[in-house]
Amino acid sequence: MILRALAVGAGMMGAIGASQFPEFSQQYMQRLGGAVDELDRQITRYAADAAEVGMTLPDYLDRLAKEGPLARTQAQNMISDMARYEQLAADLGALQGAGPFMRAKLATHLGDAQIWARARETYKPAVPATFEGATFAGTGFVAGWLGLTLIFGFLRRLVLTLRRPIRRRRV
Repeated sequence: MILRALAVGAGMMGAIGASQFPEFSQQYMQRLGGAVDELDRQITRYAADAAEVGMTLPDYLDRLAKEGPLARTQAQNMISDMARYEQLAADLGALQGAGPFMRAKLATHLGDAQIWARARETYKPAVPATFEGATFAGTGFVAGWLGLTLIFGFLRRLVLTLRRPIRRRRV
């Protein structure tokens, strides 16, 4: 009886946790979009600075990197911003238009640590009142319940096996 109650409790915890995915992933995407927009603005400014002196952006960065340690650091930061933009824009492109079920399938695109941390800081759990939330809750319940049931079943069999007396062969 206690094991069943624990399994149901694990199922409830799984339901509560999994039901939060649709809204959290939506908030993550909003933050991702904001980060991509801001990085795009910066890169556009970098390109305008390069054009102002009659250079392409790659040539401008090469020249800047040769100007000394301070300028080299600035060029490296700009290159880092451009690489981050490319990665985040690709993630946003993969996630745009995806519903909650597809976002779950594309969860690897929800992996930027900075955006994840900021979304987590401001996220407030809520009771899902949508079909998607209920589906994720049901899946989480089954996963939690089944996972704990399997663990207890394994442990029970292990204990029963260890309690069995070892039979000696008669020669």
